[in-house]
Amino acid sequence: MQTVSENKCFDGVQGVYSHASNACACDMTFGVFMPSLARTTDVPVLWYLSGLTCTHENAMVKAGAQAWAEQAGIALVFPDTSPRGDSVANDDAYDLGQGAGFYVNATQDPWKPHFQMWDYITDDLPKLIGEHFAIDMDRQAITGHSMGGHGALTIAMGLKDRFKSVSAFAPICNPTGADWGRKQLTAYLGADESTWQRHDASVMLRTQGCEIPMLADWGTNDQFIDLLKPETLFSAAAEKRTEATLRLQNGYDHSYFFVSTFMRDHIEFHADHLYSE
Repeated sequence: MQTVSENKCFDGVQGVYSHASNACACDMTFGVFMPSLARTTDVPVLWYLSGLTCTHENAMVKAGAQAWAEQAGIALVFPDTSPRGDSVANDDAYDLGQGAGFYVNATQDPWKPHFQMWDYITDDLPKLIGEHFAIDMDRQAITGHSMGGHGALTIAMGLKDRFKSVSAFAPICNPTGADWGRKQLTAYLGADESTWQRHDASVMLRTQGCEIPMLADWGTNDQFIDLLKPETLFSAAAEKRTEATLRLQNGYDHSYFFVSTFMRDHIEFHADHLYSE
């Protein structure tokens, strides 16, 4: 692991690091915020998965998360959204390829050699984080925005014993039934739609439920709301009678102005569960 930068931030440290990823077979960059409490004890961690076109940096500089994480005594991890580099496959469209990993393990060429983002987020990077930072890996929570909200929900439901809580900002809720999803799942996983189901939050919630507390927010003025399909997650939660707080926030759009507005709510939500024992 190489240190790219470290800056004091709300009495904690916001760092950026790079490493050679086994899962993605290339160098990956990520951010970690460590609150001041970590100087004396291991702290719980909140993973933040970003959306289409983003890198590790977008939420790190725009979400306003560090102040609330310092107050709550929680570490933040900001992974990248895809593998990158000259040898990594890409596409001219913004919603496929580099910056658009969709948090799946690609099985199709030309994506398969590097686009193993499920393994990167759930195995490769957590091992590195656990080795190098004063983090209690028995107390983890996960959140994300848009494509990252999709990733947070599906990973949390896919790894039932890993996380204490899950939340999302404007998540893609039903990628198997939306243009933000069908295109990418076909490209990465192939035409067999049975392989897509474990990457659809609404399908997963309807079929298996969610065993941890869930919070999700969308803005009523979100310009992409027809692609996000929040109604499918509302319906699945009602059908499964799952513990979930799902909210439509009047007048907000898809931007980081929306994310930063409700970041305190989300961090305090996770803190309640990370520190409940």
